Amino acid sequence: MRILRAAEYRVMPWKNGGGTTTEIAVSPDGAGLDDFDWRVSMARIESDGAFSGFAGVDRTLAVLGGEGVVLDIAGRAPTELTEVSAPFSFPADVPTQASLIAGPITDLNVMTRRGRMTHKVERLIISAPLDIRAETATTLILCVDHSVTAGLAGAVKLDPFDTLMIGWDAPEMHLEPARTATLFVIRIDRVPAND
Repeated sequence: MRILRAAEYRVMPWKNGGGTTTEIAVSPDGAGLDDFDWRVSMARIESDGAFSGFAGVDRTLAVLGGEGVVLDIAGRAPTELTEVSAPFSFPADVPTQASLIAGPITDLNVMTRRGRMTHKVERLIISAPLDIRAETATTLILCVDHSVTAGLAGAVKLDPFDTLMIGWDAPEMHLEPARTATLFVIRIDRVPAND
């Protein structure tokens, strides 16, 4: 079990230079934008524009704050995402334009190297204790608002934008919100090798 504190996240420029991203976690540790297996980050989108392209990468995006965004992905109908929308998955190597609905937003980005890793992202709103089982190689639990205690005995406090990261062999994790809290559960797994 690792606790990733929001104050310790790495802030870096977007691949296309159009803004900054806050990297929550990356694998392998220290990997750059062109050689990660997986990457979880947050970004603030201040204006309309094109997303950075990532060859051979699958991406899931969710809105953490702000009025929302419309994504225009080549070959698809435009998709509107807001704070209440389900996380939205699409290939990161397809041209994608973002149009803000009404002002800047903060988003969550989860990316995995296609053919090597897979991921699933789920938004949970909890007001009562909840147990989460690690079902994949890596599970990250991002606390978006308020605070949550986590652990085998509820020993660790997650404040807004702190993340709990556990491996597949971790015991069931008990979460207790101080009040109604929004969490994102990110499950990352390795694609099995062909026999």
